[in-house]
Amino acid sequence: MSSASAPISRERRLVESMLDRMAVRRDGVLLVHSSFRQFGLDGYDAGAMVEALAAAMKGGTLLLPTMSWRFANSKHPFFDELETPSNAGVMTEIFRTRHASHRSLHPSHSLAGVGAKAGEMLASHHLDDTPCSARSPFGMLAGNEAAVALMGIGMDCCTLIHHVEEAVAIDRYLKPPAEAVVYACRDRGGRAHTVRVRHHKFLPRDYWQFQDMLAERRLLATFRAGNSACVGFRAADMVRVVRETLQARPDAIIAADGQRYRLM
Repeated sequence: MSSASAPISRERRLVESMLDRMAVRRDGVLLVHSSFRQFGLDGYDAGAMVEALAAAMKGGTLLLPTMSWRFANSKHPFFDELETPSNAGVMTEIFRTRHASHRSLHPSHSLAGVGAKAGEMLASHHLDDTPCSARSPFGMLAGNEAAVALMGIGMDCCTLIHHVEEAVAIDRYLKPPAEAVVYACRDRGGRAHTVRVRHHKFLPRDYWQFQDMLAERRLLATFRAGNSACVGFRAADMVRVVRETLQARPDAIIAADGQRYRLM
């Protein structure tokens, strides 16, 4: 006599429904930005949510940002792949410590990942002096036909847009090479690396305009889970609309008075 199947958690139902709505390939690449605050208020469990994402993408590659600029910065220019915490939310810290097999060696903008392409996409992040270069995971998303999901968090946290800023108008959006910060970094094997980083300028940025552009072109999927809003899109679509915008006007991202923005 076979035992009854274990009940599916509400976190697993939420994740599966969201990925279905966003047409995310389970054997593809998925980058998830998240804020768990409202999910927690609605009774969801952060560990179960991350486990549900990892289970759903077990045939592909799952990436979460593990940015650590609060811990590794010009006052403390040191980053340890295994020990430096993430300051990008509780889900990212759970993911990097319990699920991730790799983490990119970048002191401010690292990502953690698990799955078939995680090693390849995270291996070269530290080789350029900008956070979101072509050799960063952000720069590889479009070429790997990746999907991006924002769970309970706004478009102002879409780091992929920084990649296009660097590609099209680097000196407008990043600090000059002379102001690069030199970091001592240690990888998970204990090897030391010196990493130079040109950090982003602190500018008022309007990233919400790109959500509107994607929606107008029917390239944006929306999903509501209780009181949390989620949106999803293809990385290649976002790169295309941002590139078109910046090529037409390089300062188009800089917010005017009254526009929605967040200092990045």
